[in-house]
Order: sequence, then C-alpha cells, then structure tokens
Amino acid sequence: MANKKLSRILSIDGGGIRGILPGQILVSLEEKLKNLDNNPNAAIADYFDMIAGTSTGGILACMYLCPSKEDKSRPRFTAKKAVELYLDRGDEIFDVSFWQKFRSLGGVTDEKYNEEELEEALEDYIGDLKLNELLRACLITSYDIKRKKGHFFRSHRAKSDPAYNFYVKDVARATSAAPTYFEVARVKADDNTLYPLIDGGVFVNNPALCAYSEARTIKIDNLRNKPKAADMIIVSLGTGSGSKDHGYEYKKSKRWGAIEWVKPIIDIMMSGVADTVDYQLKQIYNAVEKPEQYIRLEPQLFTADSAMDNASAKNLSALKNDGEQNAKDFDKEISRIAKMLIDNK
Repeated sequence: MANKKLSRILSIDGGGIRGILPGQILVSLEEKLKNLDNNPNAAIADYFDMIAGTSTGGILACMYLCPSKEDKSRPRFTAKKAVELYLDRGDEIFDVSFWQKFRSLGGVTDEKYNEEELEEALEDYIGDLKLNELLRACLITSYDIKRKKGHFFRSHRAKSDPAYNFYVKDVARATSAAPTYFEVARVKADDNTLYPLIDGGVFVNNPALCAYSEARTIKIDNLRNKPKAADMIIVSLGTGSGSKDHGYEYKKSKRWGAIEWVKPIIDIMMSGVADTVDYQLKQIYNAVEKPEQYIRLEPQLFTADSAMDNASAKNLSALKNDGEQNAKDFDKEISRIAKMLIDNK
C-alpha cells in the first residue's frame, strides 16, 4: 500500500458535567501538539480523522469540529474554549428551580432539569451550523425511542444524503438527552423526518468500538479505504466513571426499590458498557499485535463529586483541578499520543 499512514480516531465517553475531565486532558494534548509540531495554531481537529462522542463527549466532539465563521477550513474553538462551555455555562444548564424540583420529585416523575438552558448554550456556541459542515468525519450517538434502536449522527454521511443531515445544535441536544435529567429531544433531518432521541449513553456510553466499526466501512480523510485495526490509532477518553468513590454500598442498596434504583442503574449501565468496550478493543489490538495503537485514558476524581450533574461553583473548580491533575499524571501517555498523531499527519 502506497500510503502507510495510520488513521487517527478520537473517542470521548459520556458523563455529564464530568466531561470537564477529558476536556482538560485534550487541552494538554493540544498544547503538546503545538510544541512538538512547532505549530502555534495546532487544534485537535487537525490531528484526528474521525471524532466520536456520546452525551457530553458528543458535545465536545461537535465543538472540536465546528468550522470557524471567518475561515471554514479552520476550527472555531480551541480545546480550552470548548471546555469553557461547561465551566461558564454548567451552573446554568444544571440549575433546577424550586418548582421544577417539586414537580419532578427530583427527577422521578419528570425530567430533573429544564432543557432551555442547555439549548440556549448550544445555540450561543454552535448556532445554525449543519452536520455536513463539520471539519472531519464524526460519529455521535443517541437512541431512537420510537424505533427502539441506536441512532448515529455521521457528518460523512450527511455530506451526500439529506436524510442524515441535521443542525449540529440538535445533534448535541439529542446525544445529551439523558433520561431523568433532560426531556427527550425531537429533532428533524433535512428530509423532514422526525426522530425522538435520548442520550446514547443508555447503550453505548463508550463509543470507541462504534467508531472503529464505522471506520472499517469508509475512506477516512483520504488516508485509507476501509482501514483495519492495524491501520488505526484509537485514543479513547473516559470521564471518571472508574473512580474509586463511584460505587454503591451493599447495606444501602439491598433494600432499594424501583425509584431508588433509577439513577444508580443508569450510572452502572454507562460505566459497565465503557469497561466492556475497553476490554473488547484491547483484545482486538492484542490480536493484531498492535496494542500500542489503542490508548485508553480513564481519569480519576480526586476532590470533585462524581455526580454527573453537580455543577456548583465549588465542584466546577474541583473538576477543572482534577482534570489538570489527570493531564499531569498522564503526561507520558499524552506525549506519546501527540507524537503518534504528528507522525501520521
């Protein structure tokens, strides 16, 4: 094969406000890329051929791939600017009024949060951009509750078929419509088909294996046609779901009923899927004797609360600090990733 460069895929898990953790790791990666590639304008989108994301990871993926309003060939947001969506607007997105708290019984009888603040933030950051305008291939997950199947937003499909094209703000809204937290999203494709969608985390909180499968079917950025595992680099980022303080005690849980199990089962399902995907990809890359081409970074929570919706000023600061500490702890891995990305640019 004439072109020996590897296809480069980034995957980001779901995890609500904990998206700050992988967001800060990517801030560090972007700085490494600038320094190692001697390119002060280096951006995450310049070094990946596909970005996949679920829920909060889906929002980040959309942000990294948004084109600049001034130059459609360049990214609109730096990694630092992308994570500021959470730091600047998180407290508004996850703000619950007394009436909403009373009416929903804390998310039991209705969604816990009003979706208007989330939609306003997405409008302010993304505007009326369409999926087919994104800079690179993407795979953003959601679940279609009417058709009872996964729904994947793919910018590369949107470029050739209006049935796959949506407003990016609607994509971000749909992938983050977590049950009990936000109302079901109802989005319309360019062919006027309507889809009732919820957070992709209910079935694929870690979208790395889906991204791998999608990459096998397409030609990525003119590098390879239908690349195999040995032809890909996959960088997969978690959101702290594996942290030690993120478990549930037997004494408390043994008497839980349906209401008490609602939130924990969603969290357990999401973290369990993420671990399963990590195991499967490790086996795939071990089988082709390229284990170094699959990198999974699962950040830890040191001082921040593990709740997906704790956007208090104190916890936002703690998440930012924890994210920066994880970036320091993963410094060797981030440097290795940066070098691999540059070598295959």
